Amino acid sequence: MELRYLYLGTSDTERDLVAWLAVPGAELRWRFQRFGADVACVDTGSGPAVMLADHRPAGSVLPIYAVAGLEEAVAFDEHGWTLVEQGVEVPEGPVALLRSADGIELALLRVDRPEAMENAFRDRSNTFAVHPTDP
Repeated sequence: MELRYLYLGTSDTERDLVAWLAVPGAELRWRFQRFGADVACVDTGSGPAVMLADHRPAGSVLPIYAVAGLEEAVAFDEHGWTLVEQGVEVPEGPVALLRSADGIELALLRVDRPEAMENAFRDRSNTFAVHPTDP
């Protein structure tokens, strides 16, 4: 199990993206505006990537762990976590969302397509990708 992303809720993706890109060594991995959401991913050079998302509550943090299989969600469920949602597909693969008794959430992601977002971002014909040179 590896911490892959910190999924951060924001009320202003552009503002927070500028702040994160000011971190020494940080680079934009990708950014998309689709389905009414503005989501950007920043590689900070070490540790998990940071995803900024305006469709999540501002100030919220959802750690997303890469796992070999989602059956690991069942093991969490046996130890005080509640399986909230399973079978959701994101571009990289299926996700399970778990919540503790205190409401702390974490997600487990089986990475089936590790470069899906980066490949979509590199595709200059993708009209949902927002590149730094775009108006």
